[in-house]
Amino acid sequence: NEGKKDVIVINRRSFFGGLMAVGSLGMGALLSVPVLRYILYPLYAKASGTEWSDVGAVSEFAGSTQPVRKTITFAQRDGWREVVSAQSVYVHPSGDGTFKVLSAICPHLGCSVSWQQGQDEFVCPCHGGRFAPDGKHISGPPPRGMDPLPTRVNNGKLQVHFEFFRSNVSNQEKLS
Repeated sequence: NEGKKDVIVINRRSFFGGLMAVGSLGMGALLSVPVLRYILYPLYAKASGTEWSDVGAVSEFAGSTQPVRKTITFAQRDGWREVVSAQSVYVHPSGDGTFKVLSAICPHLGCSVSWQQGQDEFVCPCHGGRFAPDGKHISGPPPRGMDPLPTRVNNGKLQVHFEFFRSNVSNQEKLS
């Protein structure tokens, strides 16, 4: 009985049954790919950046000699979720008719920086960071100056593309 081998007999019915099973498994796998992509989309999708937000009419800032605080709103998409946020920015007029828009978020730990008109500088209330009217670092723990934001003028309106930056690093690293 040691030399006896098991012989598997494949007849037409078992062959087609196996073929149907493999075909069904393949079709099921093929159809599950879109479903899995839909379910896993938020895990691998990158957050989309914000669009351009209106800050105000250019004429509103033209006569100003000091930074002007404005609140802008913008939408961010992260996976399936869209979040509408409001952030403060400062518009600093340059002598040549252009404008520099600065984020009001302190580059040290993310507190809100405020303009101190009597001292003619920005001051962070959390740890005493001080910045010049153009956003350059004067003193305190922040590792860099205030973050400038991309701007453009469209139909007489100043627009800004709001971005978030990594806190407490000496170079400006964009997060989103």
